[in-house]
Amino acid sequence: WVYCSCFKALNDFLISFITVKSLSAESLQPLPLSPLEAQSSTPPGGAGERQALELRVRAVEEENRALRRELSRPPRSPAARLPAAGRHGNHSRTHSEEGTGDNEGQKAAAGNGSDCVQQPAVDKCETIHVAIVCAGYNASRDVVTLVKSVLFHRRNPLHFHFITDAIAQQILSSLFHTWMVPAVRVDFYDADELKSEVSWIPNKHYSGIYGLMKLVLTKTLPSDLHRVIVLDTDITFATDIAELWAVFHKFKGQQVLGLVENQSDWYLGNLWKNHRPWPALGRGFNTGVILLLLDRLRKLRWEQMWRLTAERELMSMLSTSLADQDIFNAVIKQNPFLVHQLPCFWNVQLSDHTRSEKCYKDVSDLKVIHWNSPKKLRVKNKHVEFFRNLYLTFLEYDGNLLRRELFGCPSEADHNSENLQKTLSELDEDDPCYEFRRERFTVHRTHLYFLHYEYEPSSDNTDVTLVAQLSMDRLQMLEAICKHWEGPVSLALYLSDAEAQQFLRYAQGSEVLMSRGNVGYHIVYKEGQFYPVNLLRNVAMRQVNTPYMFLSDIDFLPMYGLYEYLRKSVVQLDMSNTKKALVVPAFETLRYRLSYPKSKAELLSQLDMGTVLYTHTHPVFTPLSPHRYHVWTKGHAPTNFAKWRTATTPYRVQWEADFEPYVMVRRDSPEYDRRFVGFGWNKVAHIMELDAQEYEFVVLPNAYMIHMPHAPSFDITKFRSNKQYRVCLKTLKEEFQQNMSRRYGFAALKYMTAENNS
Repeated sequence: WVYCSCFKALNDFLISFITVKSLSAESLQPLPLSPLEAQSSTPPGGAGERQALELRVRAVEEENRALRRELSRPPRSPAARLPAAGRHGNHSRTHSEEGTGDNEGQKAAAGNGSDCVQQPAVDKCETIHVAIVCAGYNASRDVVTLVKSVLFHRRNPLHFHFITDAIAQQILSSLFHTWMVPAVRVDFYDADELKSEVSWIPNKHYSGIYGLMKLVLTKTLPSDLHRVIVLDTDITFATDIAELWAVFHKFKGQQVLGLVENQSDWYLGNLWKNHRPWPALGRGFNTGVILLLLDRLRKLRWEQMWRLTAERELMSMLSTSLADQDIFNAVIKQNPFLVHQLPCFWNVQLSDHTRSEKCYKDVSDLKVIHWNSPKKLRVKNKHVEFFRNLYLTFLEYDGNLLRRELFGCPSEADHNSENLQKTLSELDEDDPCYEFRRERFTVHRTHLYFLHYEYEPSSDNTDVTLVAQLSMDRLQMLEAICKHWEGPVSLALYLSDAEAQQFLRYAQGSEVLMSRGNVGYHIVYKEGQFYPVNLLRNVAMRQVNTPYMFLSDIDFLPMYGLYEYLRKSVVQLDMSNTKKALVVPAFETLRYRLSYPKSKAELLSQLDMGTVLYTHTHPVFTPLSPHRYHVWTKGHAPTNFAKWRTATTPYRVQWEADFEPYVMVRRDSPEYDRRFVGFGWNKVAHIMELDAQEYEFVVLPNAYMIHMPHAPSFDITKFRSNKQYRVCLKTLKEEFQQNMSRRYGFAALKYMTAENNS
């Protein structure tokens, strides 16, 4: 099989151009791509642009036909195809200002040339191994965009090797477990166990100690792993990673490292006065993308090689400035035969002082872009708008679309996926409630701790976390919640990939939210037609790290001081030794601007004036009077508001049908039942289960919360207008009650009779 680099480049142009245009059309405003697009003078989105694109497509097709005719001819020998300067191997290479280094790279910079080079194929089912060092919350979020770009273009099985701290491992293991991408395997390696290997090296780089861990991959990765592509987290792929994997076949002699030349003047030492970089060969090499031949490196005793070099250079340099990159370059300076220089399009570096524009002239020349500046997307670069557009495309791309099987490659058995498919196959697709039943088993891609989180529970074992869930239309409630509740919060947000980025910008622009390190934001990505309210609650509950949790909703504002009041109640009511659910009475207001009552006395005054009302939660649709609603009086009636008005001590109330108070419980309380989605019975079923497990419901006399007005949700609208929705909800209620009877026996019969009598 003959791989033709110029033929591939033309196809890549077409794929990349159309991909960027189509993917970003829905979520992004098109940005001018004038430095890199032939049709830059046409108005974006207009007929002129479409005409220019059509002309370009026809031109590419004609060139492809010409190339196919060329390929059908008897091939010349590889040596005859190469210019004389390219036949002398790695040692005759000069370090050009363009940063390409070898003849292949120079041809790419000149438009990829017209000659074709024979190159071994990557078997379509060959596994490609990728190693990434990732630590902390922000890096875990950044690496997802890299993974998306790799998955989008890939046609091969992938095996990711993540060197992580405990935080990143928790986030990424949950993400990949719920992502369920076929033909992708993920392994984790504990970075804490590697710290001692590199902690002796002083490092000024912002990546800290984790920026040095690529040095110890030969020791960290499995001994039977022979080759691996090593990537920084701030990388975006614009092509199939298999093309890069194929470059391993080009390594000759003792070459063990594949690297792209550094595209700034850093190692030339002329960026500012008294600038003194580590030693490097010419312009040096960038380690954002590395091809490692692990088996050969081990035979060369790589560990000893880099350690001796680092020890020697640190005597005069005192510390590294660019982490592992300084040490890699110092080793290469002493042993230039180790490096196979990659064409610069495999690592287009977007730092402030980059000279990367010298290595591409068209979109087809771009393979990998690297945001290798602390400024990341805010970097100053001639073509930064184009690169940012490409990056944002994958940032906001729907990751669920990447769950596609590889064509013609058997996937490794995934028992979770197999069990899920078996369960789904047992459902009756003709059942009018099929979609409800299916939702219960849907696996939603979940990204825990989307933002930085930092909180340690108090040592007195009274700490409590507020638990809630929300979607994009309730985002404005977050700041108010944070102002009313100073304790830890665990939130599950139901968002699309694009909405997750909108939320990120919102949060990072909020002084209130950014000042709080004790709020855990967990993104559950949208899938299916129902709002998975109880799944969201369960996700938020599982991330609670305090002994107690207050189960609330995002549209309820707790009273000022409720956090401390609940902690005191833990002691007073002996919560650690009894099964209690502490009820916080709920009220509501129809006013968007409410002077929030600062005490029970002030609340009672507002109740008497009608400013605040006794809550009946959501109004329920009455088919006989389509423009009027009767209120759901049962939801909070057992709280006994008449008694609460004068109560000074906690009092116990009995469960009644449809009771759905907001409660504080121990962290080990049961989860919510996932069969209830959208609107209806989601909290009722949970309270019923608490009662079945013999929890006492105790109303707190000086606690309260107020429901704030908002537009009705999409699901409550469906409930009101769709008869089948209400029929299915009734069916699910009956099935839940039957399950309760089987699990809790005779004691659960009261739930059946209470429902029948209600």
